[in-house]
Amino acid sequence: MNALLGIARFIDKFNDRVGRAVAWLTLFMVIVTVIIVVLRYGFNIGFIWMQESVRFMHAFVFLLCAAYTYRHNEHVRVDIFYLKMSERGKAWIDLFGNLAFLIPVCGVIIWFSIDYVLNSWSTLEGSLEERGLHAVFLLKTCIWIFAGTMIAQGLSRIIHCIATITGFEHAPPDTHEHAL
Repeated sequence: MNALLGIARFIDKFNDRVGRAVAWLTLFMVIVTVIIVVLRYGFNIGFIWMQESVRFMHAFVFLLCAAYTYRHNEHVRVDIFYLKMSERGKAWIDLFGNLAFLIPVCGVIIWFSIDYVLNSWSTLEGSLEERGLHAVFLLKTCIWIFAGTMIAQGLSRIIHCIATITGFEHAPPDTHEHAL
């Protein structure tokens, strides 16, 4: 069980670092958006590549920070009964949710996006706009990164749940202490 918990901690640390790094894009999104507004309404100047960069950054934050959010238990959850359950009860719910929903859905996302992403890479798909960002293929690749990091974080959560259920780990991994 120690080896599995070591793997889980590695996954947790990896997703934590990725999330913290990518989260900085939110600051850049705000700065670029302010520049776009000032240029458009103050000087009647517009750059399509700047507008598309905000869309790219938003997609990167959403897709690449999802596992970070899940790692810190900050995702949207309907807490009708879960909130008042014991740690072992929560572990059973999380174990079932990861095995029955999270991992299969992420697997389906990967499966159905294979042609979508590979076709984009085969043509090095770019923007529909002449002066846009010509890296749409990188944006579409984030779909796989999203699903992969979510599967990995789901496996980490499964390991922590089993450790909690078996009494090997009494406290859940830190969830809120280090969240942004």
